[in-house]
Parts: sequence; structure tokens; C-alpha cells
Amino acid sequence: MWLRNVFFITVCLFGFLVGNAIELNRYNVSATISLKVPGKDAVSYPLALHEVGGSGLDYNLVSSKEIPVTLSQKVEKVSGNIRLTLSVLALEDIYFNFGELVTTESKHDDCLFYMPGFWYRKNLRSPKKAPSFHSSDSWIVREDRLSTPLTSIFDEKSNRLYSVIRIDGFESDAIASGNKGEVMLSGKTSVGYTGFKNLEGKASLSFGYPYKEAPYTYIRKLTLAPPVTAYQYLKKGDGMKLVWEIRERSAEDFADCVKSLWEYSYDVYKPLPVDESYTDDRMKEVLSNFFVESFVGDKNVKYYSGVELNTATCDKTGMAEVGFVGRTLLNAFNALEYGESMRRDDLITNARSVFDSYLAYGFSKKGFFNEVIDFKRNSINSVHSIRRQSEGVYAVLYYLNYERKHGRRHMEWEMKIRHMLDMFVKLQKKNGRFPRKFKDNFSAVDKSGGSTASATLPLVMGYKYFNDINYLEAAKRSVNYLEKEVISRSDYFSSTLDANCEDKEASLYASTAAYYLALVTEGEERRHYADLAKKSAYFALSWYYTWDVPFAEGQMLGEVGLKTRGWGNVSAENNHIDVFVFDFADVLRWLSKEYNEPRFSEFADVMNTSMRQLLPYEGHMCDIAKVGFYPEVVQHTNWDYGKNGKGHYNDIFAPGWVVASLWELLTPGRAEKFLESE
Repeated sequence: MWLRNVFFITVCLFGFLVGNAIELNRYNVSATISLKVPGKDAVSYPLALHEVGGSGLDYNLVSSKEIPVTLSQKVEKVSGNIRLTLSVLALEDIYFNFGELVTTESKHDDCLFYMPGFWYRKNLRSPKKAPSFHSSDSWIVREDRLSTPLTSIFDEKSNRLYSVIRIDGFESDAIASGNKGEVMLSGKTSVGYTGFKNLEGKASLSFGYPYKEAPYTYIRKLTLAPPVTAYQYLKKGDGMKLVWEIRERSAEDFADCVKSLWEYSYDVYKPLPVDESYTDDRMKEVLSNFFVESFVGDKNVKYYSGVELNTATCDKTGMAEVGFVGRTLLNAFNALEYGESMRRDDLITNARSVFDSYLAYGFSKKGFFNEVIDFKRNSINSVHSIRRQSEGVYAVLYYLNYERKHGRRHMEWEMKIRHMLDMFVKLQKKNGRFPRKFKDNFSAVDKSGGSTASATLPLVMGYKYFNDINYLEAAKRSVNYLEKEVISRSDYFSSTLDANCEDKEASLYASTAAYYLALVTEGEERRHYADLAKKSAYFALSWYYTWDVPFAEGQMLGEVGLKTRGWGNVSAENNHIDVFVFDFADVLRWLSKEYNEPRFSEFADVMNTSMRQLLPYEGHMCDIAKVGFYPEVVQHTNWDYGKNGKGHYNDIFAPGWVVASLWELLTPGRAEKFLESE
């Protein structure tokens, strides 16, 4: 039953695997090679497998028709997994695409699917115009879309998970002749494809080389395009090897599936810290130029212009944003703290003017932040978001705590923040949820609870700063909501404000929220919050790259030597990498100690080093116009916002949040010092 139809191997050939984790007789495997002659449509050839030498380990893959290529496959047992090594030898000059399909006994309708950093469950939180089950129940994608080139099927009824991972070296990529239909590559690529398919009601793992995408390719935000199949050139007499590993395990639920597969991925790729010479002090010195050159001081509200900038100029824009992609108040606190430590009066003066001006002019009639002020259009966004409001309060509480420790009190600011926290408590629903967007009169514009975790942080901080138990109780209610509706369901969605889909920030914020509560509680309660932080951390980690994506010659990111390991993909809608980390490296280090899990702290070190690579300074500007304006939209795969594509940036970026995120990465232990201080 294992290799019926196209491949046929009797079970006895695999007797050496009996009793191990994988039962090979559960699968049906098929393979195809597609050959293309330039100017003509490709022709596909099904392949049968013929045993070589009676070993049950080596096989030739043979077409019923004569083809100008030989293929052989070696089957090995490695740590209870099946490792497949495919050898390809060209008998003539060829363009080829090879594919393999492993069909399980699981019903497709009983399964959830996982492609790290891109696909979770069925991606049903995503709209129809993004990859999801709304458009198709079968998807294959190019490997560089994924934080690990892996696909998994999880059968909810049998609690079995099946996965396939590519474990070759990834050394190069090539420019394609197009981005739809049959395309030929200009050189050698290391990028293959992976995914899942509904094959007559059964769930199947699909993988091959070089890349192909179907039923659509995802070329930019909410834009599905026709499928694409790439063809790799092999010269007569040349050959290559490709390696995949198939794994089967049991899992308690989808969360356990993600945990198991992240650990497995980490152990397979063993990502090491990037060898960078930038010290924390050097990083902050360079990044501090953003505080200087982005500062806008000629408006009633002073701010750092960090939203909607052009990479070619980094000229200031008229957008002042409290949180999310602007983070002007957190940047002000960072500039103040750094300015005083370095005795830089320019940074101190500007930072204080930001806080003073927001205190005077930065609030709505009700007392919420005017979170987005557009001076260019002379407008203030009347719709609030719990995320931006929370990030603003978070920044001000750091400012107030810092000032108080230095013998300076700002009573009017304290009254404003207490009033905001009291309004948070009023805004919170009985089940602990916060609406994602709302108006000044507390009416919900977006009832989704996806951003709830962002409110937990300032509530816990407010409890600590003001010694008000009401804020702690509200924080606990918020995490209770997260536990019931998000964490226990493995359904992390729409924490980001510019998309409605599965995203990294939902799990990252959930883990950080539980971590904050663990820092201010004791005993069993503390352990419970720690467990929640750990559980959601695996989902956050799953968005971060364990491997280095290859780039083609001429693609800027490849030319500057970018290593993608440690960078995080963004969401199912926004398929690029960035440096969103903030507190998360601290969360990982804390969890590593709590649970004696070295992978967490080791990977935090990978993040810490890797996210320094694109620091723009004289002689190393990385296609950014100004020193310290760290890039945001780093396009590592065939996807863009409409500009430049793989290996480059989008032309519009928001360095405001990027600088703030890196600054927190470079300031370890900040939350613990705030919450554990007397």
C-alpha cells in the first residue's frame, strides 16, 4: 500500500524501519519530471521507481518514454525519519522541474496545515485575495517565502503530524524570465518549492525543485497572480543532488505540532549568530542620528518623522504617529535616556519638547492620544486603536519612571496617564477583550480582539507605577481572554493594524503580555503565565528565519551579504522580513532560564546579531539615504508592495518603529528592571 500506482516498493524492503516513528506503508508516493524546450510548452513525465541492487535503499526513477536525463533516489533512515536524496544527471542540455507527492491516509478535511512564517491552520483569518483556504485547499509555494523550508500536515482526529523539510545547502538564486507560467532561470537557483495538496480527499505533502507556485503566486499585498513553474538549466554531463526529509510524529494539538516542528527546524538548521562587529554602543551611536535628522520642531506637536519616508531621500513627512509604525513617544524616551547618558543636549532638548508638546496638544477631547496627526493634510485621525494608544502609554510610563528615579515628577502627565488607564478599564469588555479600533465615545469601529495583548503591557506597568490593583486585574482579564480565545486555539491574528490575517505580532504580543504578568505574580499564578508565554513564544518563533535565503547576482541584499537567519516574516498578507522584536529577545532569554531550554537564548543571540546587518552608516549605507535610518520592508522573496521586488526594499518605509525596536533589543532587561524594582 505504501507506493502504489507510480512507485511500487514492497513493505519488506523497508523492514529496517519497522518499529520506528515512521510507518512507510501508510503513504502513497508519486513523482514527475517536467522538461521544457525553449519556445515550446513543457512536457511532464510520470516516473516509476526501480530498485537497484536489491538493497531496498537505491532506486532509479524511470519514465515510460525516453528522456534526456537520469534520476536516482537514495532512501535512508536518519533519527527515525526518511531522508530522500535525489540525484539528477543531464544526458543532454535540459531545462527541468522535478516534483514529488507524498499522500497520507489522513482525510484532507480533518487536517490543519503549517508552513512556517506564512501558513497557519487554514489561513482563514486572511482575506480571499491572500493565500488561504478561501481561494483553494491546495497550495505550493517557493521555499524562500518560509522561515523554514518545511510543510506539515496535522490530522486533528488522529493527532498525527507529517512534515517534509528541505535540508540542502542554499547557495544561490537566479533571475527568472517572468513571474507567471513557465519561466526559465538565468542561472542556478537553490530555491525549490513545498506545500500541500488535496489528492482525492487525502492530505498530501508536495515538494520539488526548482520552485513553482500554485494555484496562484502571491506577488504583492492582496494580489494573487497566475501560477508559475521555474525551469532549471542543466548542461549535458552536469548533475546535482537534492535532499528532503520526511517525518511523522504524534502531537497533542496544533500548538504541540508547531512547538515540535520549530525545535526540529532549529535542530536541523542549527542557526548560529551572525559575525557582526557592531557593538551595542556603536549601534546606538549610529541609530541616534535618526533622532537628530527626523526631528520636526516647527509644529505645535513635535515629533520624529518616521512614517511614509522615501528610502532615496529620507525626507521628513507630515505624519506624527504615537505608536505602531511611528513610535514617536518611545523614540523620545530613548533619545532622552541616551542623550543624558552621552551628555548630548540636542537629543535631550528635542526629546523633552516632544513630551511637552504632546502633553499640551496631543490628546483628544476625551483624553485619548491623537495617535495619528497628518500635518500635510491638516487632519487628525478620529478613530483610535488600542495598539497605538497602548504603545503611547507604554512609552510615557517608561519616561515617567525614568524621571522619577532622577528626582523629577511630572504630575500633569501622571494624571493624563491614570485617566487613560482608567479609560482602558472602561473600554475593556467583560471577557477581557479590547476592541481593535474605537472612537472617542468608546464605540467600537473594529470589535476584533486581535490587538488585546498590546493593552496588557501598559496595564501591568501602570499597576507597578501607580500601585493600582485595578490595572493588574484588567491585565489579568486581558490575558484570560488571550488564553481562551487565542492561545488555547492556536489562533493568532490581526494584531497588526494594516492587515487582517494571521501575523507574527499577535503571537509575539501574546507571549510578551503573559511574560509581563509572570514578572509581577508569584507561585502557581506566575507559573501559569510563564506557561502561556512559552506556548505562544513558539508561534512567534515560527515566524523567524532559521536559514539564510539565497539571492541572485545583482540583488542588493545578496551583494551586501545579508543573512536572513534571525529576521522575522511579517504576516500572511505582508510577505517580507523585518526587525520587529522589541521585548521578545528578553522574553526568550527569560523563558530559557525558567524552562532550561537553551534553544531560546541561543536563538535570541541569533536575532540580536543578525538584525544589526543593515545598519546604514557612511561607507555602508545599504541603499538608504541617511545614516541611522534603518530599513523596514526587506524583500527577501518574490513579493513586494509594488516596488523593486526580491533583494531590495520597497521605496516607502517607516524607520520610526524600526529604530525603536532595535533600541529595545539593544537595551536588554528593560521590562524586568521596571517591573521588579521597588
